[in-house]
Amino acid sequence: MDGVILTPLKQIYNPKGSIFHAIKKSDMGYKDFGEAYFSAINKGAIKGWKKHTEMTLNLIVPMGAIEFVIYDEKLSKFQNIIISQNNYQRLTISPNLWLAFRGLEGPSSMLLNIASIEHDEKESVSCSLEDIKYDW
Repeated sequence: MDGVILTPLKQIYNPKGSIFHAIKKSDMGYKDFGEAYFSAINKGAIKGWKKHTEMTLNLIVPMGAIEFVIYDEKLSKFQNIIISQNNYQRLTISPNLWLAFRGLEGPSSMLLNIASIEHDEKESVSCSLEDIKYDW
């Protein structure tokens, strides 16, 4: 899907605790840095739908497993991606695409978003899960 980049990331094993790479400013998909935050999601819970009009998202799942569903309303097309420690990648999503996601492992999974701009309620739109039909 145009506006979506999936980038494999390195995990460096260490018996005392592994290292999980996230993003470098030289990486494809890096636009700018506005803020970084973690978000937890419980197994079976679904968060979304949300569309950012300016923010580029860089989503990483260092713990658990999360199913991301991206919807391009102009093309009426969905893209489904599962990211976990076993499928460790960074998901970059450009502005103007809808996003919802579901926790797949329990009790909860965690994502990191390295956003291109600081959070601004005026630059995003939300709707209920029922407004965009997807078979979860």
